[in-house]
Parts: sequence; structure tokens; C-alpha cells
Amino acid sequence: MILPKPYLLPALLLALLLGACQEKKTVAPAVAAADPSIVTVSADLLGRLTVMAAGEGDQAQMIRVAARIEVDEQRVARIGAAVTGRLTEIHAELGQRVRTGDVLATLHSAELSSFQLAYLKALSQEELQSRAVSRAKLLFESDVISAAELQRRESELLQAQAERQTSHDQLKVLGMTENDVNTLARTRSVHSLSSVIATQGGAVIERKVTPGQVVQPADALFTIADLSHVWLVAEIPEQQAGLVRTGDVVQAEISALAEQDIRGRLIFVSDTVKPDTRTVTARMDVENPDRLIKPGMLASMLIHGATKKRVMVPVVAVVREENLDYVFVQIDAVRFQLRQVKLGNENNGVAPVIEGLAAGEKIVTEGAFHLNNERRRKELEGA
Repeated sequence: MILPKPYLLPALLLALLLGACQEKKTVAPAVAAADPSIVTVSADLLGRLTVMAAGEGDQAQMIRVAARIEVDEQRVARIGAAVTGRLTEIHAELGQRVRTGDVLATLHSAELSSFQLAYLKALSQEELQSRAVSRAKLLFESDVISAAELQRRESELLQAQAERQTSHDQLKVLGMTENDVNTLARTRSVHSLSSVIATQGGAVIERKVTPGQVVQPADALFTIADLSHVWLVAEIPEQQAGLVRTGDVVQAEISALAEQDIRGRLIFVSDTVKPDTRTVTARMDVENPDRLIKPGMLASMLIHGATKKRVMVPVVAVVREENLDYVFVQIDAVRFQLRQVKLGNENNGVAPVIEGLAAGEKIVTEGAFHLNNERRRKELEGA
């Protein structure tokens, strides 16, 4: 036997190694795993399924914008004192309901006393001039005084009457009623108490006074709001501003009153865009007879946009897993595939498909739950 020469051994070993590698490359690849989203059903289960083609329907685009509840500014009264004075009594508390004419507070006013005294002086002067004219007429008829003297005294009476009327009107401005002025004229007794009167009925939503406080006529002491109607104010994005117009009837949602259907009419849509937020202000009038809607509540305004065609699926066909929506799409007579879809808001048991399904594709409606259980079972058996 002829042995290979020593220098040929490394070459022979290299050839053997290359041959082994080539043999490994010829091994057949492993069989691909089955798609876990596809399920093949038995004849028994197939009979329990209802399959129908996905159809299209018209859907109005719904735009939701943030809103807030505010008081109706046309039903708000900010009430102050008619004269400068010091508050002695407060009769209205925050949240209290009051009626027109109710006394909200009482104050002591030296200014009121001064104007009452001026009125009494003007009243006395008018009475004095009136008697002087009466005497002058008698004297004129007796040729004791001239016509010029009578005219002078009548002119003085007219001036006294004007001064009395001016003082009377000033007392009315200071909050005294006609009955109060008549009582003052009858009793000739000056008093310094003035009342702060509610000029409209409603709820006291703001009180800015405390007993002993000195107030001025320019100070707003109480704010009274009629809450039988409120405003829902929303900021509409500039891109959707063309969808709303004054007079439109729109819907709203209030998170604190989730079960209440709220509808109202837009009473104002701004003609300008706010430059900082690029939004348009819209106000909606909302009836609030039970006072359940409170100013300050957060809300949403729902605006109907343009109508467009959408693929629609019944809600019973939807399988929900891990916060995702799926439907079973038919592949052939016995195979169905679980496919993820993105859905819009449900309405009357039907939801629009935003993406994931085309019109005409056949999906499982009745029995989707049982089909998904079968898919899970086979998936576990495969695992």
C-alpha cells in the first residue's frame, strides 16, 4: 500500500471538510408554521355562522370640540349700592335664590340724609312760593300790586317747583321709591338707611361684601344670574369653522351629565379668528329648567360635518382583543382569517370602518364569538 506523502495530508483534510459542508447545504428547510390568524372550521361550526358582504353607507363626519358652560350674560345683573355708605346688614347669601325687589343688603349713608334734607328744603320753598302767589293774586285783584309783581312771584314759584322736582328725582336715583319719597314728605323725618334691591330674580352667584364695609355706587356688590338658560361656549378650529352658522341646532355632551341628551341652537358665531389659538368662538343657548347644568362644567360640542361613503359593519361582527378591533374575513368555503380593523363611532348597532376592510369582502356576522374561540383552541393545540 502506498501511503500519501506527509505534505499531502493537509490538502486531503481540507477536501473532506468542504465535502461535509456541501452535504449540510442540501438538507431540506423546515416546513413553515401555519398562520395563527386563519382558522378552518368544521361543517358543524360552519352551520352556526352567518356570512355577509360588507356594504357601504353614508356617514356624516362628527367633529368634537372642547366647550365650557357659562352664564347667559343677557340674564345676569350686577347690583351695587345707589349711595356711598357703610353696610350694616347683609340679607343675601352666596347661592341663595332671590326675586325681583328683594332686599339684598342695608347700609347707613350720610349722603342720603343730605339729599333728603335738600328735598325737604325744596318742598318747603315750593309751598312758601305757592302761598305767596295766592296772596299776590288777591292783591292784584284789589289793585294793590301791579301785574309785574304778580308775574315775578309766579316765576319764583316755577323755580321752586323745578328745584323740588330735581331733588325728588335725585332721591329716586339714590334708590328711594315713590312711596318712600311720599312718606318723607308727609313725616318730614330724615333717615339714613338705604337698601340694596335685587333688580331681577335668580341665584346669587357672587357676593363681594362683608358687614361694616364702606361701599361706593360704582362697586358691584352682588351678581345675580337667571340660570334657566345657560351658554355652552366652544372654540371651533379654523379648519372646521365653515361647518357652523348662527341658528344651527347642534348637540353637546357634558361629562358630569353623561345620560342627558343636550341640544341647543347656536346664537353666536364669531366673525373673526383668534390669532393665538386659530379658533372661532361659538355660543350655544341651552335650556336648563332643572338647574342641573352648572356654570363652569366642562363639555363637548358635537358638529356634523360633510357626509361621505364608509364601509359599515354590524357591531356583532366585531371581535375585541387587547383594546383592538377585529373581524373574520372569509377566504374560501371553510377558512376564515382574523383581520384587524379601525372603526369609527357606533350608531344604531353599526360602526363605520376607517381602515382594514373593503366593500364587498365577506365577513362573519353572527357567530364571530364562537369562531374566535375555535381559533384560540387550535392556536393552543399548536403551541
